[in-house]
Amino acid sequence: MVRPFSIALILASTALWGADKPTYTQDVAPILDRSCVECHRKGEVAPMAFTTYTEVRPWARAIREATTSRKMPPWLADPHYGKFQNDRRLTDKDVATITAWVNAGAPEGNPKLRGEAPQYSEGWNIGKPDVIIDIGKDFDVPATGVVAYKYFNVPTHFTEDKWIEAAEVRPDKRSAIHHVIVFVKEPDGKPGDFNDGGDLLVGFAPGEQPLTFEKGTAKLVRAGSTLNFQLHYTPNGTAQKDRTYIGLRFAKEPPTNRAATGRALNGLFRIPAGASAHEVKSSWTFKQDVTLRNLMPHMHLRGKDFKYTLVYPDGREEVLLSVPKYDFNWQLAYELAQPILVPKGARLDCIAHFDNSPNNKYNPDPKKEVRWGDQTYEEMMIGWFHFTVPSAPYLVSQDKVSLSADVADARR
Repeated sequence: MVRPFSIALILASTALWGADKPTYTQDVAPILDRSCVECHRKGEVAPMAFTTYTEVRPWARAIREATTSRKMPPWLADPHYGKFQNDRRLTDKDVATITAWVNAGAPEGNPKLRGEAPQYSEGWNIGKPDVIIDIGKDFDVPATGVVAYKYFNVPTHFTEDKWIEAAEVRPDKRSAIHHVIVFVKEPDGKPGDFNDGGDLLVGFAPGEQPLTFEKGTAKLVRAGSTLNFQLHYTPNGTAQKDRTYIGLRFAKEPPTNRAATGRALNGLFRIPAGASAHEVKSSWTFKQDVTLRNLMPHMHLRGKDFKYTLVYPDGREEVLLSVPKYDFNWQLAYELAQPILVPKGARLDCIAHFDNSPNNKYNPDPKKEVRWGDQTYEEMMIGWFHFTVPSAPYLVSQDKVSLSADVADARR
């Protein structure tokens, strides 16, 4: 049976092929520049670069297969719920153009007609940082085995409060790291204002992009704060030394909005052995008016699906994001196309399902009950989200406002 989409794609690509044959320089390069090169370039997470015709040509058929199957670019959100400004999906026309180009022999075209390629600062997606801070020492990653999560507390040495408008983690040895998360700890050793356990600053994982804010929005890092690096090393057969680092770019003027991070988590679940759709729920209640801007679900290898629902004080419900086929290999954040004004008292409900059955090909061991844990053969259930509040109180008096999630019970 041929799906309607496949028929439409065949017809569209045939029509394109029947007219002037698409070329790399005029037709395909703009698509790759817009949707692929951010990761597919030298020094980034993708295993091959797509910045020139010479780099792209050997991969033409693979690109066709990955785009027609919608495997690439990675995007897991159900299109029936919510709209997102960072939606990576290619249009049907884009896919048809790539298909027609490959079917025509993947011609280069006139190199002089190649449009201007996107410009990136070498080694950085956020532009040149104002400060670079590493983990403080080399870490010896063994060739084999399982490495427990490593934590490095590094002082910022900031003598004044800093507003961060962009932040990016750069793993030193990418092939030996699954993810990095950087939290901020205040001078007194307590968590940040908005998060029990430390205020999340930025992370690195497959599919996760650096932290960047629009003008007028920034995160506050107080003078004397410490950065807490959480690193998940994954030995790859070669022993090596790692010194991961983070780059920070400061706002040039006091922002209008302060950015913060919340998380609706559940740490008490027990996933029975063999369960194919075990349900786990978590919630966060907002303690003041905020503007919701970003959603990022997180589970491990048994994660099956994840959904965010906003419940307003009057009982009205709105599904903000549904990820029907969660994939641990892609830690994606979903930026709301239109930020949502969330009133005090509203509740963010998260529902996730886990597949601990033999049918899950990624399942480490379907015969074991699974609980919360750091390692990927254990599980997590976190509904991360980013929001903003007016920055004026912090600019004037530095008073603290606690919006922390009700996670204490989950830790007892």
